[in-house]
Amino acid sequence: MAPPASARPASPTPSASGAPEDSGRTGLDAASVRRGFFEHVRYSRGKNPETATPHDRFMALSLAVRDRLTDRWVKTARTYYEQDVKRAYYLSAEYLLGRALGNNLLNLNMYEAAAAAMQEVGVDLSQLLEMEPDAGLGNGGLGRLAACFLDSLATLGYPGMGYGIRYEFGIFSQDLVEGHQVERADEWLKFGNPWEIVRPEKAVPVRFFGRVEHHQGPDGRPVARWVGGKTVIGVPYDTPIAGYGNNTVNTLRLWQARASAEFDLLLFNAGDYERSVVEKNDSEVISKVLYPNDAFQAGKELRLKQQYFFVACSIADIVRRYLKNHNDFRDFSRKVAIQLNDTHPAIGVAELMRVLVDERRLLWDEAWSITQETFGYTNHTLLAEAMERWPVSLFERLLPRHLEIIFEINQRFMRQVQIRYPFDVEKQQRMSLVEEGSEKKIRMAHLAVVGSHSINGVAALHTDLLRRDVLPDFAQMYPERFNNKTNGVTPRRWLAWCNPRLSKLITSRIGEGWATDLDQLLKLEAHAEDPEFRKAFREVKRANKDELAQHVRDLRWVQLNPDAIFDVQIKRLHEYKRQLLDAVHIVALWMKARRDPSSVIAPRAFLFGAKAAPGYHLAKLTIRLINGIAEVVNSDAGATGLQVVFLPNYRVSLAERIIPAADVSEQISTAGWEASGTGNMKLMLNGALTLGTLDGANVEIRDAVGDENFFLFGLTADEVIARKKAGYKPREVYESNTELREALDLIRSGFFSPEDRNLFQPLVDSLLNEDRYLVLADFAAYAAKQEDVARAYKDTESWTKKCIINVARAGIFSSDRTIKQYAEEIWRVQQTKVE
Repeated sequence: MAPPASARPASPTPSASGAPEDSGRTGLDAASVRRGFFEHVRYSRGKNPETATPHDRFMALSLAVRDRLTDRWVKTARTYYEQDVKRAYYLSAEYLLGRALGNNLLNLNMYEAAAAAMQEVGVDLSQLLEMEPDAGLGNGGLGRLAACFLDSLATLGYPGMGYGIRYEFGIFSQDLVEGHQVERADEWLKFGNPWEIVRPEKAVPVRFFGRVEHHQGPDGRPVARWVGGKTVIGVPYDTPIAGYGNNTVNTLRLWQARASAEFDLLLFNAGDYERSVVEKNDSEVISKVLYPNDAFQAGKELRLKQQYFFVACSIADIVRRYLKNHNDFRDFSRKVAIQLNDTHPAIGVAELMRVLVDERRLLWDEAWSITQETFGYTNHTLLAEAMERWPVSLFERLLPRHLEIIFEINQRFMRQVQIRYPFDVEKQQRMSLVEEGSEKKIRMAHLAVVGSHSINGVAALHTDLLRRDVLPDFAQMYPERFNNKTNGVTPRRWLAWCNPRLSKLITSRIGEGWATDLDQLLKLEAHAEDPEFRKAFREVKRANKDELAQHVRDLRWVQLNPDAIFDVQIKRLHEYKRQLLDAVHIVALWMKARRDPSSVIAPRAFLFGAKAAPGYHLAKLTIRLINGIAEVVNSDAGATGLQVVFLPNYRVSLAERIIPAADVSEQISTAGWEASGTGNMKLMLNGALTLGTLDGANVEIRDAVGDENFFLFGLTADEVIARKKAGYKPREVYESNTELREALDLIRSGFFSPEDRNLFQPLVDSLLNEDRYLVLADFAAYAAKQEDVARAYKDTESWTKKCIINVARAGIFSSDRTIKQYAEEIWRVQQTKVE
């Protein structure tokens, strides 16, 4: 899996003898890597080479690679400190990093050296790479975007740092048992993490509960003191984030919760062993698991605890770092930019105010000005249920001082609204940070908007809908704050690393520079007319399909036909993403093929990968349905040419296998629901053609590649709204479309669930009675466009040309472009060279 060469990092400083100093720690050649590997086998793992286990070898090589990052890491931190640069701090509840060893070998340009070093000692590097678990720090696109952004920040040389939570258990590992999703704990830290360094000396105390005392200070100003309650300790674990082909290594700092008192010795000695450790357990559960189930009060409290915990730790750390070079806060916003990645860290607005007003004794107006100038807010959703709102009663108990601060922010803000719109009481109610009702709630998105100088969406359509439908009152009052930053993906992991065959082909035609300047892919467009290049492109795709087919055979015991269209839908399982539309169409296609085998224009392999939230019943039923369909369809694939596979435990490392082999990228969400998407960009970058609606970044992808290279279907966002306003009746659609009706009737009959004939009744009922996401309304257009896909695939030369054009025009969707826009237009940070 050798990646293309890149601009090489600076070599280690030679010693007087001319050899690199401590080459076992810093040298990039095979001999130095081999020496470093053996040193870590002995001194870090305590083994002889003969007794080392495969895990020992993985850890030893990873630690040897980390050594080579550490020198640059230390230099980067020193450069930022000595130059007193402005830094961008990215606060995110998720970082879906994937595996680190291969990515670091790529960015250090030492894959070949490591492979050679391991070969010399009889170790297969590819097997070591497979041993690394995916870091369990994220769920879906939000976390993967954060990971891409960290890669781009370091590659472009921007002073930046990520902050989050060091979850002991990730979202969950997904098993399939008789077609049903079964969740297992994701124990990604079970055998240790070679990439992180714990920094206990930088631990931060975080308070919960308690009460607020008010009195007058010596200067006559009011003083608020948050006292009592419980204190949790946040311990930072640092992970190096290497830039590609440069000396910059930035930091991802993740916080782990520890108890302020490990256990009560008196209770222990008295024999009450359970109560002796109760505080430890209550404290440390904060960083145990990503996204606890918030269907219950205890889950809601834990989720808010998580959010405040990592935000409080991060802001304390940011303030500590700022005060190393500054005696007051006049330059704070000129040296600090904090980006809120969705509403999860929105409590940061109130926390920074608390620190500035209560701890640093700034006047309210000064503190508020600094806060607004410091924060930027990225919105990632159009779903009302994802715009977090916390009960006032929960805030009052858990974060009493923050509730007071939010009320004060709201009072001052509402006065501005009243002055601006004096007679519009409804607008005032809509814009309030406090939602009135049977239970008062704090609107976290409103807090983020009011407390930030920049509010951005993540695709052009998404930003337009934010302004028009989601936050229209705020967009009217603060039009200058709203802007768009279309998402992007890092070309290092999502092309150079995951698709080495295509990377090598691209480099052979246009050179190496594309990995850090993705716009250079435009040079490929001329090669789309070259029959030899098209042939080489098809050979790459075929090899990738063969490789994926082998993996699927090993994993699911299904032998995919590599001549088939690999039709891929890989993403989080949610009704609005419409995996159900794909599934219902497969049933209709199969029924048609059974009646008339000649109706199959081209063989198809439908590949799914998705996790459903544990409490999301309809999403989990959809997974069971897809597996039920797969069992039936695959049984007579020889006759119909159709195959269906649901690949369990979808994650970054699995996506790296699927994406290079995909022919068709299913991006079929209901228009107006997907904020952006980044899977669509990764698949496009690797030569898959998009079958999609005008939703999220699909709009910009289609603009980039042209209508003739994109398979568009379905209602637009405005048409969706109009259809619903007109009184959408899904049952009428069902009655009028024979193919659709027969497919739904077969699903409802229990044909795909013989063990429980009524299993899928809730899915069918949801479609016939409400169809919130217009699956039935878009079915006919979707089925027709799928026929167009099959016909287009049969024209091999034309299809290949379309794929090449998709790759060539993918440059705009690099996360490097996105980060440059954030840096220049929101954060105002400068690129800083590390020597």
